[in-house]
Amino acid sequence: MRIAIATDAWSPQVNGVVRTLQSVRAELERQGHEVLVVSPDLFYSMPCPTYPEIRLAFARTAAVGKMLADFRPNAIHLATEGPVCLAARRWCLARNFPFTTAYHTQFPDYVSARTGIDPGWIWRYITWFHWPAQAVLASTPSIAETLRAHGLTRIRHWGRGVDLGTFGADVAPDPAIRALAAAAPGPVQLYVGRVAIEKNIEAFLESTHPGHKVIVGDGPARLTLQAKYPEAHFLGPKFGADLAAAYAAADVFVFPSKTDTFGLVMIEALASGLPVAAYPVTGPIDVLKPGVGVMADDLTVAIAAALTLDRGACAAYGRGFTWEASARQFLDALAPVDLRQDERAAA
Repeated sequence: MRIAIATDAWSPQVNGVVRTLQSVRAELERQGHEVLVVSPDLFYSMPCPTYPEIRLAFARTAAVGKMLADFRPNAIHLATEGPVCLAARRWCLARNFPFTTAYHTQFPDYVSARTGIDPGWIWRYITWFHWPAQAVLASTPSIAETLRAHGLTRIRHWGRGVDLGTFGADVAPDPAIRALAAAAPGPVQLYVGRVAIEKNIEAFLESTHPGHKVIVGDGPARLTLQAKYPEAHFLGPKFGADLAAAYAAADVFVFPSKTDTFGLVMIEALASGLPVAAYPVTGPIDVLKPGVGVMADDLTVAIAAALTLDRGACAAYGRGFTWEASARQFLDALAPVDLRQDERAAA
């Protein structure tokens, strides 16, 4: 099958959306499917206001449409709600070409956290964007319920996976991180992800459980938080084997976000044998279960309880999330057309 994926999130961005799309694409290609990614790097772009790491592409419908038409896809998926996918959406609707979408990001909450705009206004746009889709892919039951509450009913489940060749309980721990625990008493408490206001990292840095707070990642709030919390260890971004070693070196993974739709880093941590402490909100309530994570309104309480959990049970549970299963769910939700009989993809 020829599958076209339009997205406004792609490398060099580093986030869960990009990692999900890249991992699913690799799995689809491994299965023999041909995948076209229409992404911002193919167009002139500008930094997003207040979030310069994200590029807003000047993607004209004609340019995006030509890429799609030349590829002659059997199915089209729109991964995000930005300019690239808006252009692809217009092209599909003009030709009555079916497409699917996905709700990856709590965009209304993110915009509200950064600007103070009422998220209800943003939800009007989100509902409008996804309304014509044959299916809207959601990563968890809680997100599916949120979408239904806003009138979107054609929801399909699309879970996430872990690269089990990279993340596992047998990975050697990062010696520099373990040296922290050797130098002074207390467990290593790890956060991995974007260092941005919507990730609520300050709640983790304000928690009072003794030990060492380690932050892996980068983002617009890093310098501010690093200056305000000099006792914390900001290590910058890590990838692949280096990231796996960071997970392996920690004693507990702390996920303070209240705005994530899933939290890919949680299942990577679990597969690495790391228990998770989080708030009881969308994302953690769908991913975690007793014995591998603790959720509490007081993050300090959650951290203390998570430190008592069995790492072997965490690793066994984390190994249940695979990209093969995720790709299968993605394929099952697509709205394919047979181009031998249907010429709607013609320009």
